[in-house]
Amino acid sequence: MTARVTVLGAGFAGMELSTILSETLADEVQVTLIDQSDAFVFGYSKLDVMFGRTTLDAVRLPYRHFAKPGVRLLRETVQAIDPASRRVTTDAGSHDCDYLVVALGADYDIAATPGLADVNEFYSVAGANRLREILPSFSKGRALIGVCGAPYKCPPAPSECALMLHDLLSTRGVREQCDITFVLPLPSPVPPSPETSKALLAAFAERGITFMPNRRVAAVDAARRIASLDDGSELPYELFLGVPKHRAPAVVEASGMTEGGWVTVNPRTLETPFPNVFAVGDIANTGTPKAGVFAEGEAKAAAAAIISRIRAGGEGQGEGRLYDGKGTCYIEFGGGRIGRVDVDFFSGPKPTGTYHEPDVALREDKLRFESSRIARWFGR
Repeated sequence: MTARVTVLGAGFAGMELSTILSETLADEVQVTLIDQSDAFVFGYSKLDVMFGRTTLDAVRLPYRHFAKPGVRLLRETVQAIDPASRRVTTDAGSHDCDYLVVALGADYDIAATPGLADVNEFYSVAGANRLREILPSFSKGRALIGVCGAPYKCPPAPSECALMLHDLLSTRGVREQCDITFVLPLPSPVPPSPETSKALLAAFAERGITFMPNRRVAAVDAARRIASLDDGSELPYELFLGVPKHRAPAVVEASGMTEGGWVTVNPRTLETPFPNVFAVGDIANTGTPKAGVFAEGEAKAAAAAIISRIRAGGEGQGEGRLYDGKGTCYIEFGGGRIGRVDVDFFSGPKPTGTYHEPDVALREDKLRFESSRIARWFGR
């Protein structure tokens, strides 16, 4: 009997898991991959769009090019999830399955921060694309990069934004007329790696960027151009660049799968308390960062568990490969240089990070990371 697998979300996790199932069980599995969008965009490409390095059209990868044996990709919007019966209802009908994988990522909770809807955020594709047109007109005053809550996707991205903004303003010859302030509700830019955080703090100091740790933007008054922080203080600004608070998609919250805001899973197999229901990527509470490379690792572990169970005839609790909690993040330091941090969350008593100094050559590594995924998922 052909096993039915429904995967919700075609991001890093959803595409990698579907690809593995296709490669391994193409004739034994029917995978239904569902996403409401028509194209995929690498998360870090948003900064490239925002700072004019590329265009949105250039970084969009249409899902029509994702074609795998045994996989059908449907453009539908998920309206309800019943994890007990493994039934998914969309705007086009319903889907029943033997294995359900929720990979819908994290949504941006704009309403959680009063006034944020009236200013600029750079974490959504649309927000980054809007800022592409706005940034060239900023030439004087304070630019405030404000994070409105943690956890958030791609922990180094706000730091990258500050350094890339410095480069942009310097290139335009207006850096001396501008201040850059970065507010973060964490003690350091990359807490699992003190070395990486130290390097970023040194880069901020060298470039005159003010870093304010352990504080969160709690509200924004666009009319007064004032950001209120959670300690009661206020910061004026001329340009606000926000990172919205993140939350689980409403449809996942309504399913009863969330606890403490995210889906509870076995961090090594990614299975939820519901039998044969998995959650991978940003939606899952694994203790690792919300970033594409970690979502990809989680997808491999969930796929291994599903493959093991299918091969066992659906019996038992086969696991196969466990999620190792490891991942590599590339960090833009400006001036064409890229740093790298290799993070390991599960091997020791606490997370560790190995830092690699910024280098122009590491850009080739980052490009290979991207091109290899494009080739694997889209055949390009």
